[in-house]
Amino acid sequence: MSKLLQPLILTILMLNNLNCSGQQQQTTNTLVDGDRVANARQLVGEKLAQELTQKGLKPGAAIFIRAFKSEQQLEVWVQDSLQFRWFKTYHICKVPGELGPKRKEGDLQVPEGLYWIEVFNPQSSYHLSMGINYPNASDRILSDPKKPGGEIYIHGACGSVGCIPLTDEFIREVYLLALDAKTAGQEKIPVHIFPCRMTEQNKVNLLARNQPHLMPFWENLAEAYDFFVEKKVVPKYEVESNTGRYSIEKM
Repeated sequence: MSKLLQPLILTILMLNNLNCSGQQQQTTNTLVDGDRVANARQLVGEKLAQELTQKGLKPGAAIFIRAFKSEQQLEVWVQDSLQFRWFKTYHICKVPGELGPKRKEGDLQVPEGLYWIEVFNPQSSYHLSMGINYPNASDRILSDPKKPGGEIYIHGACGSVGCIPLTDEFIREVYLLALDAKTAGQEKIPVHIFPCRMTEQNKVNLLARNQPHLMPFWENLAEAYDFFVEKKVVPKYEVESNTGRYSIEKM
């Protein structure tokens, strides 16, 4: 083998093995792993509590997360009585891939769909991270049956191979909001990921992308988007076993 090719092949192998659990990329954070949550609370805990109180919201209340790939924005909504109220919007540092769902391991796509947080990782190499339940029931029907991919996280730092990086500064706040909601009893923290804000104009823009095979999927996601915009309540849904479609419960 040529000596010139060896470094290139090694680089390709390393990229193929990367995932958003952050097992290979290291941040510059030098804290002991067990101190990260405590350090985040020291740095931003009081500020978060004050901001929540100023908006008439309670620390530890249930939260809802929405992410928009095109706009590179992640919203946190906090429950107030039965409805949710907008609390804060964070910039997503980088969105790899293109608009469209994740369908195969290694496609570098950020998923699109209706998820929830299923794991907290305070020892991530991406500072702090929260894993979502990709592949969910819909993904398991619509994605590659053998290698749909996995380990999709909302995390710190700014690198991504299919996840949602917020930088260390922003992940501290989002992680604490989610952790406190979980500690207070919220079993499932919903995370809805969209290609963009599903406004009427953006739907036209999506149609103009000449990806007709994706339009039924995006129109289905728009049902969940519209439901929340109208009612400020996270929609309940089931996944149709034959189509992978989200069937939104009517209220």
